[in-house]
Amino acid sequence: MQDIQEGLAGAKRVFEILDTEPELKEKENAVVLPPVRGRISFARVTFSYGGEPVLRDIDLQVQPGEVIALVGMTGCGKTTMVNLIPRFYDVTAGAVTIDGHDVRDVTFTSLRSQISLVSQHPFIFNDTMYNNIAYGDLTRGRDAVLQAARAAFAHEFIMELPEGYDTVVGEHGQKLSGGQRQRIAIARAILKSAPILILDEATSSLDSQLEQEIQRSLESLIRGRTTFIISHRLSTIRNAHRIVVLAAGRIVEAGTHDELLARGGEYTKLYSVYLQED
Repeated sequence: MQDIQEGLAGAKRVFEILDTEPELKEKENAVVLPPVRGRISFARVTFSYGGEPVLRDIDLQVQPGEVIALVGMTGCGKTTMVNLIPRFYDVTAGAVTIDGHDVRDVTFTSLRSQISLVSQHPFIFNDTMYNNIAYGDLTRGRDAVLQAARAAFAHEFIMELPEGYDTVVGEHGQKLSGGQRQRIAIARAILKSAPILILDEATSSLDSQLEQEIQRSLESLIRGRTTFIISHRLSTIRNAHRIVVLAAGRIVEAGTHDELLARGGEYTKLYSVYLQED
């Protein structure tokens, strides 16, 4: 009887969660976002979680294929800013557009299918290694999945697992190290090959030598794609087309690595105390 009561209580909680209305909803007349080139605009964007704004009056125009590095001290709004692109949150004021389409006007599926995201803490399913990578694009075959794994330097450690690609990795990838989880997420992004790429501390759990090896794969992945990079590692950001410096939720500087160092401003301070040389 106790088991039945516990089961009923658990089921009630599950149904409460299923019945919860999501905070973000598609418009009733949301349109399908056509294949994009990757021109992204932040137009006077302000965002708040409910209290003080995290982002204030962000104006940034990004051209197709441009690589943008976002840098700044912890809490300055970097991750929040890139999370507005796939519409994980809605802006408080202003607009984020892709190829002229306001992200609030398009369907979630058509928007997010054209964005690859590799985060510091990637989501790994309680499934096989193969299926975790294949999730990037379920239409691709086994050869493409294995090729993506090799490009992300994941193939070797996968083959050392008891069942190779058929090894189940556990809830949230608990059987894997942080670096292994990140390599699976990178392989997934390589397989997906979306026109917009977001790398949010994507190599933070890797040692410098492995990070340099994977950097070569990321350079191939980045080429021709609109890319946002958040990283503390100088080697990851110094070759970006533009480095955008945030402080207290505002863009305070933008330019190349050499241009910003020559100015002696906020980026120079970050360079001396925050950004990591390899």
